[in-house]
Formats: sequence, structure tokens, C-alpha cells
Amino acid sequence: MPVPTIYYIRHGETAWNAAGRFQGSKDIPLNDLGRKQAVAAGEILARLLARDGREAASLPYVASPLGRARLTMELARGALQLPAADYSVDDRLREIGYGHWEGLTLPEMERHDAATFASRNIDKWGVAAPSGESYASVTLRMREWFDSLLADTVTVAHGGTMRALMVALGVATPLEAAETPIGQGVVYVFRDGELKKYS
Repeated sequence: MPVPTIYYIRHGETAWNAAGRFQGSKDIPLNDLGRKQAVAAGEILARLLARDGREAASLPYVASPLGRARLTMELARGALQLPAADYSVDDRLREIGYGHWEGLTLPEMERHDAATFASRNIDKWGVAAPSGESYASVTLRMREWFDSLLADTVTVAHGGTMRALMVALGVATPLEAAETPIGQGVVYVFRDGELKKYS
């Protein structure tokens, strides 16, 4: 089977995104801008699929179980004129867990645990937040998810899971992926060993 193409959308903005707070497993809802970004991503995806000669309804759609990803998926599907709820959920797409740092900003993380914060700044890929996950471990579950795909797929998930997928598929080094900003209201396409952003 050819290597599947992934049309990847990060969920729209939340109040915690806007405030610079790390969400991880916390189920923070989209804000007004986030809902607009979800619709915009669906419109971009519609253009990409038309360009690629694909019928939107012919592809599988899968989302992270977190509400911000699910609502983004539903709004994007609405922009594609598809039934909002006709998609699957995969727990492997959940965001990287930030443990005791969830809800904190970077300065608050440093005050909470300066030693771990300093270690993580040196090795963002290998060092986990206290009681959280490392990017290295998320990369393993994202590779497992990718290897389970049977066809080109539309997915809505998170910035952290996208960074892990970049490394799992060899399109970025851990250092590159850790420093890459992941946009909202855009579509990323993983195809033929390359990654392209569409806005």
C-alpha cells in the first residue's frame, strides 16, 4: 500500500492558548476565534481536496478525544458540507500530557519546578513535565497510530502530537520539531516524506 497522506488540522484557539497556558489533557473549549479558525481550516481543506481530485466524503476522518479537537473537526466538516458527527476518535491522538504543569504558563512552570524546567529546556524531547509525558513517548504512539492507517486520512489533533508525528515520519529532527510553531486555522499535509502548510 502507498504511504498514506495526512491532512492534519490543529484544533482552534482556546482561552488557555491565548493566555499561553499549557493544556495537555485538560479539556478546554474553543473560544470565538477558535471556532472561526476551525471553519477556516475546513474551507482550506475543501480547496485542497478539490485540487487533489478527492471527494471529501470518501476519506476517513479521525480526531483526538479532547473536546477542542472534536469541535474543530465538527466545524471543519460543516464547512465541507459533511455530517458533523460522522468521524472516529482515537485516544492515541490526545495531546502530550503536561502533568503538574497543565494550566501553567512557562514562567509559572519554572517557578513550580526550576530543576525539571531547566532540564527540559536542554532536552525538550526526552524530559517530561512532572507526572507528564515526554515527546519521545508521544512519538511512539503517533507512529503506532500512523502505522494503523489504511488510507489517506483527515485528522484533527494538537500541536504536540503534530510535532511528534513530524519526528515519527522523519520530516523533522526532535530539535526542529520542538521549535516549530504549529498554526491554527490552517491545514498541514504530510505527503511523500514532506510537510506543507496551507493557509
